[in-house]
Amino acid sequence: MLYYLFDFLNNQYDLPGAGVFRYISFRAAMALITSLIISMLFGKRLIEFLRKKQVGETIRDLGLEGQTKKQGTPTMGGFIILAAIIVPTLLFAKLHNVYIILMLVSTVWLGLIGFLDDYIKVFKKNKEGLHGRFKIIGQVGIGLIVGVTLFFHPEVTMKNKLYSPHKYDIGEENGRSAMSSVPIYAKGTQKSMKTTIPFVKNNEFDYAILLKWIGKGYKKWAWIIFIPLVIFIVTAVSNGANITDGIDGLATGSSAIIGATLVVLAYVSGHTIFADYLNIMYIPNSGELVVYMSAFVGACVGFMWYNTYPAQVFMGDTGSLALGGIIAVCAISIRKELLIPIMCGIFLIENLSVMIQVSYFKYTKKKYGEGRRVFKMSPLHHHYQKAGMHEAKIVSRFWIVGVALAILTIVTLKLR
Repeated sequence: MLYYLFDFLNNQYDLPGAGVFRYISFRAAMALITSLIISMLFGKRLIEFLRKKQVGETIRDLGLEGQTKKQGTPTMGGFIILAAIIVPTLLFAKLHNVYIILMLVSTVWLGLIGFLDDYIKVFKKNKEGLHGRFKIIGQVGIGLIVGVTLFFHPEVTMKNKLYSPHKYDIGEENGRSAMSSVPIYAKGTQKSMKTTIPFVKNNEFDYAILLKWIGKGYKKWAWIIFIPLVIFIVTAVSNGANITDGIDGLATGSSAIIGATLVVLAYVSGHTIFADYLNIMYIPNSGELVVYMSAFVGACVGFMWYNTYPAQVFMGDTGSLALGGIIAVCAISIRKELLIPIMCGIFLIENLSVMIQVSYFKYTKKKYGEGRRVFKMSPLHHHYQKAGMHEAKIVSRFWIVGVALAILTIVTLKLR
């Protein structure tokens, strides 16, 4: 909203300083600061309100040290995160941008699913919450909306690189003359289902290639692969964040690190000069995602003020499902979804630990008549708790791993 106001003032009255709102970097910084202020100020009031309404977490006895102390801690704190993301976005982003609209819809949609789950747990006194199949239906629904929009919307385009068939001398390598083809950007923008593959030279892969066997016109059927893939990624990352939200500050801090990584990736993908320098695909209008993800990072960091050990509030599914969904949709929008296993490595290992534990338990129960476990408890963070490690140390070490993975993700832009 402020973007449109100051753009009007700049165009009509040439107001000094109003033109600064044209810069994504300035609006991203303002979104970050605003989200921090909202999450920290609004957070305190919401926590007090939740305590008055006795909206407390019901803790299942898992035999973990210090677990009983968390009984009654206010939950549904995800509203703090959602407000701190949405308000700065409405103030500083271009609201007509298709990517911003998609991010807002995804945030509200998944936030509502999480709220229903928390509401059933807290007010209906049902520890199971919203039935799993309804969660999946909701996640598949938003995945379908995202996939269809990104495939069919006319404003979702990219600038393709055309590689010259001629080889050019780029110097010596190991005593020999090194030759390489030079990327040349095609004129104008066009629809494309290309994505980024890490660690591969000329690292672009077109999903449509998988359907080349169909014959002429195969590219228009690429949605058969793309949309199901989007649904899978949104569902997987959303659930990954939900599973990771098991100890104070773990999911929030990990999400902040991933969000900061996406800020960098969105900035270079939406900037012609940086995209050309890094030899990556340029995606017009995607730069606005920098504003959104800056608000996302600010919201997570501000929420950690209350959520780090010992937590004064839990985000609940209201926050965790939305965090994972936001990360997934942003990564897909800038065509960096194949970087998710690296970037969201913490979520991935948490998910895998549960799958391994359940699968192995069922297998050994069927084979030996008695179920056996790989971990002391899953997800993985509970394994370390059972091993006697303090949860603050577990969270700190997971954050360190998350930072290392974030750096590796950014390095993949040049490491090929």
